[in-house]
Amino acid sequence: MAGKVYLVGAGPGDPKLITLRGLECIAQADVIIYDRLATNLLFEHAKPDAEFIYVGKAEGKHSVKQEDINRMLVEKAKQGKIVTRLKGGDPLIFGRGGEEALVLVENKIEFEFVPGVSAGNAVPAYAGIPVTHRGTTSTVAYVTGHEDPLKPSTDINWESLVGIGTIIFYMGMRNLPSIVSQLIKHGRSKDTPVAIVRWGTTPQQQTVIGTLEDIVDKVMKANLKAPCIIIVGDVVKLRDRLIWYEKKPLFGKRILVTRAKEQAGMLSDLLSKLGGQPIEVPMIRIVDPDSFDSIDKAISRLENGPGYDWVIFTSANGVEFFTKRMRFLGKDIRILSGSKIAVIGPATARAVKKLLINIDVTPEEYVAEGLIEELKKAGIEGRSFLIPRAKVARDILPQTLREMGGEVDVVEAYQTVLNDLAAAKIKEMLSERSIDMVTFTSSSTVNNFAKLVGSDLKELMQGIAIAVIGPVTAETVAEHGLNPDIVAEEYTIPGLVNAIVKNQAKEASLV
Repeated sequence: MAGKVYLVGAGPGDPKLITLRGLECIAQADVIIYDRLATNLLFEHAKPDAEFIYVGKAEGKHSVKQEDINRMLVEKAKQGKIVTRLKGGDPLIFGRGGEEALVLVENKIEFEFVPGVSAGNAVPAYAGIPVTHRGTTSTVAYVTGHEDPLKPSTDINWESLVGIGTIIFYMGMRNLPSIVSQLIKHGRSKDTPVAIVRWGTTPQQQTVIGTLEDIVDKVMKANLKAPCIIIVGDVVKLRDRLIWYEKKPLFGKRILVTRAKEQAGMLSDLLSKLGGQPIEVPMIRIVDPDSFDSIDKAISRLENGPGYDWVIFTSANGVEFFTKRMRFLGKDIRILSGSKIAVIGPATARAVKKLLINIDVTPEEYVAEGLIEELKKAGIEGRSFLIPRAKVARDILPQTLREMGGEVDVVEAYQTVLNDLAAAKIKEMLSERSIDMVTFTSSSTVNNFAKLVGSDLKELMQGIAIAVIGPVTAETVAEHGLNPDIVAEEYTIPGLVNAIVKNQAKEASLV
């Protein structure tokens, strides 16, 4: 069976700027051959058994030669595999996609071009610079800056180029002095505004503004390195009024998300929307319990009697794993019809409501103590309670209910296991100061973080902010000799993010 190759533009860096068709090609691929500028975040959409091959090219260094990439595409396709060739930006704008396609045609291999958002359009936009603007310019040129402008055989017509309103140079950092020299030599004013944007559309975006006369010196002082987009023209003046991305409240902040992978989505998404760079390194993995005996017994009691007066869910994971086991046993939500439902927190409530189940009690304060106060109003003595939860959790809820005369069955719905693979990565980031903040959404993540980091915890955490979801988690942080800098007033993921934003605004006002 013949394979196929998709030549896909991954976009300029922001993983959300890839097209829907591009994501489809990643999801279908048996093999993904990717460049330096194709973000790893896109790989989450790939099949679990997909093969990944890196062929990136840093400035002046080619990890894999183009002819070897061509050969690889042909070989993998001839093996009957679906190959997605993932290229930064657009595959046909200085991306050599045409060259690769011709090789595929010569070898009678089916292919498709999947256009991507080009860095030449997107990066200026994220820097607050429209490449065309009424009253400023209606012409724009896209030029490779990788070619040496001084070589005799240059393909760049500098005399024609200087008459274009906006000029966008790709891959031009090594040749910046020559580019500036040629533009001035052929008639462009030394006062022409220039913007150079590094890692555009990502939280690492860095912008330097100058003119043709001083931009080389400014870039040297800023120590700006590739990859960069160079923008030449009067449209650069609009940046002062149109800057938006770099004004986001968490722009450029590198924030470690310690939640389990299955739970990290909401927190990472909110941080990204506010300009932050979430770095997901889960402390734990969430897995089935060692034994299903206790949960199976509780499900049987719900179905056959005497049932429970209350079923209490303390986390969205508890809801997920309880209902997963229930379905495995061939049961459905009708077995809960004789029980009232209580939850702690809105995330747990959302998970229950997805099952089309109404909730009888949700405390105003999203902790066990708050739920106990609400249950007191309904009456606890003589009532039966089922709590499906993690293997290791706080005992205050079942213990207090028992002390007040309740019958309580705590069943193990799931367990968390330490993600040992995270230790080396965390220590490296802390040592290199490549993160600005660590977030904790539960006491267990704090304890696991401390175990993974080890005896150097206090030293490695110096100067790195700690943000926690609430006072219980804050206490656990303090038990490890650390100081929680940010404590959410509302004990939810949005509440945690709001607290981080407020803290950043406060720090900015002090500068």
